[in-house]
Amino acid sequence: MSHEIVGVDFDNTIVTYDEVLGRIAQERALVLSEAVQTKKEIRDHIRRLPEGESEWQKCQALIYGSRIGEARLIEGVREFFQRCAKQGVRTYVVSHKTEFSRFDTTGTDLRNAALGWMSANGFFEAEGLGLRRDEVIFTATRAEKVRRIAELECTHFIDDLEETFSETGFPARTVRILYEPAGRSPLPPEVTRMKSWKEIGEYFFGSN
Repeated sequence: MSHEIVGVDFDNTIVTYDEVLGRIAQERALVLSEAVQTKKEIRDHIRRLPEGESEWQKCQALIYGSRIGEARLIEGVREFFQRCAKQGVRTYVVSHKTEFSRFDTTGTDLRNAALGWMSANGFFEAEGLGLRRDEVIFTATRAEKVRRIAELECTHFIDDLEETFSETGFPARTVRILYEPAGRSPLPPEVTRMKSWKEIGEYFFGSN
């Protein structure tokens, strides 16, 4: 049995919203250029528009809520969780996610929407990703997220936001892995950048 305990963020680390966000932005006539494709590019474009911040929040409410079914599992995530289960590596999903968005007119519970998406993608099946429901933790603030990472005694944490690792109270002994496919952010020395889940898997289990 491995002594490693791996915590993983949810939004944009396990699940990608690039495609559904692109569709919503086109539907709302917010994106006109084909060059604007990734979530970050779409976000930056929308925020520059009149009432852009409000429009961006409305798009986020849709992709995290009623349209989350159109989001995709990032390539390599399934294989990583399956390998963890096989090798006896304990895994948790720890996500800073509010229950509701004030910009969402449907009143969708965003946490339940995320759990529904996870269930549809086999997270809670023994032959799927092998997680239990109580191994998925949602927090109201980033500070609470960091506290839970410490309480779970995670040996490693994987996140797409470097801000998580710089949050006051992030446990010093937890290895900080930034999932960043673009690989552009300047990083402090204590943060390890990985550009794919294949690379993350090789870091933990080797290339076999």
